[in-house]
Amino acid sequence: MAKADVKMPEEFLLKISRLGEKTDEIIPRVLEAGDQVVLDKVKSNLQSVIGRGTKYPSRSTGELSDALGLTPAKQDRKGNYNIKIGFSEPRRDGESNAKLANIIEYGKSGQPAKPFLKPAKSSSRKRCVETMKAKLDEEMNLL
Repeated sequence: MAKADVKMPEEFLLKISRLGEKTDEIIPRVLEAGDQVVLDKVKSNLQSVIGRGTKYPSRSTGELSDALGLTPAKQDRKGNYNIKIGFSEPRRDGESNAKLANIIEYGKSGQPAKPFLKPAKSSSRKRCVETMKAKLDEEMNLL
């Protein structure tokens, strides 16, 4: 088996070492700052595709876009932090918000797809990373 050593820049290592025991407090705040950027983009994309290009007048109540939200940052078994963007359940009419979002994203027989999640992910990625870097620098300067 081959062995590889990765040398990190000295400046980066110094920044990380300053975090110390505060890492578990800072990482969730940094992730939440970045995910707010993505959530805003998903919400705007969703609102722009609902009712667009339909054969009949839209019956949208706004409940689907109101149900869109973020989970708090949680650590999984492997030690990675995750935040999920999704829809709260259930709807007042008994339908599933996730089912309706899936139909809008991928379409169904007689209804063309109107993607809103995938374009939001790709278009907000760079801004999300920049926001998280800025938040991390801000948190490190407070130490």
